[in-house]
Amino acid sequence: MTFRIDSPARLAEAHASCQAAFARQKSRFLVCAGTGCVAMGAMRVLSEFKRLIAERGLQVDVDLLFEGQEAEVGVAYSGCHGLCEKGPLVRYEPQGVFYTGIKVEDVPEILAASLDHGTVVDRLLYKNVDGSRSLTEHEIPFYSGQQRIVLRRCGLIAPEDIREFVAFDGYQSLGRVLQEYTPMQVIDTVQTSGLRGRGGGGFPTWKKWQYCRSAEGSEKYIVCNCDEGDPGAFMDCSVLEGDPHAVLEGMAIAAYAIGARRGYMYVRAEYPLALSRLHKALHLARQWGLLGENIMGSGFSFDVEIFQGAGAFVCGEETALLASLEGGRGWPRERPPYPAEQGLWGKPTVLNNVKTFAMVPAIIMRGADWFASTGTVNSPGTAVFSLTGKIKNCGLIEVPMGITLREIVYDIGGGIPDNKRFKAVQTGGPSGGCLPEELLDLSVDFDSLRSAGAMMGSGGMVVLDENSCMVDIARYFLEFTVHESCGQCVPCRGGTYQMHHILTAITKGEGLPGDLALLEEMAKAIIAGSICGLGKTAPNPVLTTLRYFRHEYESHIHDKACLALHCKELIAFWIDPELCKACGLCMKACPADAIRGAKSEPCVIIQDQCAKCGLCIALCPPKFKAISKKTGVLKPKTPWTSSRAT
Repeated sequence: MTFRIDSPARLAEAHASCQAAFARQKSRFLVCAGTGCVAMGAMRVLSEFKRLIAERGLQVDVDLLFEGQEAEVGVAYSGCHGLCEKGPLVRYEPQGVFYTGIKVEDVPEILAASLDHGTVVDRLLYKNVDGSRSLTEHEIPFYSGQQRIVLRRCGLIAPEDIREFVAFDGYQSLGRVLQEYTPMQVIDTVQTSGLRGRGGGGFPTWKKWQYCRSAEGSEKYIVCNCDEGDPGAFMDCSVLEGDPHAVLEGMAIAAYAIGARRGYMYVRAEYPLALSRLHKALHLARQWGLLGENIMGSGFSFDVEIFQGAGAFVCGEETALLASLEGGRGWPRERPPYPAEQGLWGKPTVLNNVKTFAMVPAIIMRGADWFASTGTVNSPGTAVFSLTGKIKNCGLIEVPMGITLREIVYDIGGGIPDNKRFKAVQTGGPSGGCLPEELLDLSVDFDSLRSAGAMMGSGGMVVLDENSCMVDIARYFLEFTVHESCGQCVPCRGGTYQMHHILTAITKGEGLPGDLALLEEMAKAIIAGSICGLGKTAPNPVLTTLRYFRHEYESHIHDKACLALHCKELIAFWIDPELCKACGLCMKACPADAIRGAKSEPCVIIQDQCAKCGLCIALCPPKFKAISKKTGVLKPKTPWTSSRAT
């Protein structure tokens, strides 16, 4: 059933009808179809559900049951549930039974248990640390510590069915705004809520909107920054895949507040699934009259166009994004003037992140005071993170501001795998910083992270364990920045390259005593002289690792040793003659032919030939453990020059 929403009354009718239709569902299987689960075979699982349900003579594509329809067993796909580590995931409604790690061959057993016997498949439920099983998501520790605002519908609705979005209060906030609010009342509400931009900078959202509304000119624009480029980040992608209408509704409310008729979504071309669902959402929103001319008969008109970005990290910076959107090269420009005054094509423009727009409808629906009561005084609301790295529960999380890093890593993330020791957490992507174990009780909010030398960023959070070399981690993130620098200004273009060159030398055992002071001096110059935020924050991973893990740098330089046993040039593989049983497995498998040994005699590694691939350690029987890595035992390398200055 399709509705044409031409008045607030018609919206209320559609809302009631879709809610009732949703409630009539007897049962349905909801397969997670976020990018992670799709990569692990979720669509094959979905197809198998459909095939087997059809074999039972049941109609599989009935999701919402309107008047006159009989209840059937439905099957659909949802957006990301968050627990990516355990995918593909399946929910059985209405009981909310939550299955993890589902394969195609598991589907017949799930159907038989659910439809024939009224039971559950215990072995496919989430397994807790103590061996018990959790029946629903709410019972799983990963979810119990979260508070979902942006992700409140992800995993609960079929993202391409606008009726399900409307059933879950979709577009109700837009209808309320158009009927009850003046534009300034919308801005005042956002101000009272304390909402700050979730794109990384944390600028007060209401200020940006007010500046734009007050700017001269009748033509204004709304732009949604969907150019998520941080390594390991997939927050915006998951929101667009799982609840695209929430972002469109937030954009429409912002457009009403500032007086814009046109909006643009700048989406990375590497997000094909998000793009596909966005296009479908736009089509349906226009078809229902929720975008376009004279929305809900209010006289307000607004429409959105999708623009695919080419994947340049620098285009996440607002002025570079706007330049790219205009068809030019993605080069940042100096500010002021700010985009709120002179943005897209020189017109006043509000540019916010996906998550910022997705929060706005919830603030209108539940009230500014409700939002302000969540989180901290200066950082209200929630934060969405992609939790990755050396962590048991990798995935997408949404937590109240003010939660500690320890709660995220251990209570939600489940701790470090293989009983390894936690070393650091890297927040904010290449622009962020690495925080050590002694800061695990740090509050996660804009100001606390900044004071520690890191930043919230767009929401990437990478956990590192005892095997992570912090010098190499800094080198890795700086390498990314060097590659992604637009090259416009010398401090960023040349400075980051030289810093990366020095870091690479240190990891190879070619570091010099004056390198650390030189790195710090160059970092200050890059921060002071760069045009945009990419350059001004590029040294952060280096500065924070120097601040908290300076001993690792000193060990690399003075002792030619990598304490994490990671940097190949500073480690060696050794065979303990007392433990070696001369089985010959390592010698036969060595790709560099670097292991020698005679019958009944311990093997020996020829260090000059060793490729340090680690295959010998992997093949050595665990009961022997004769092969190990050591550091600080190789001859110090001769630096390529005695001074970087020369």
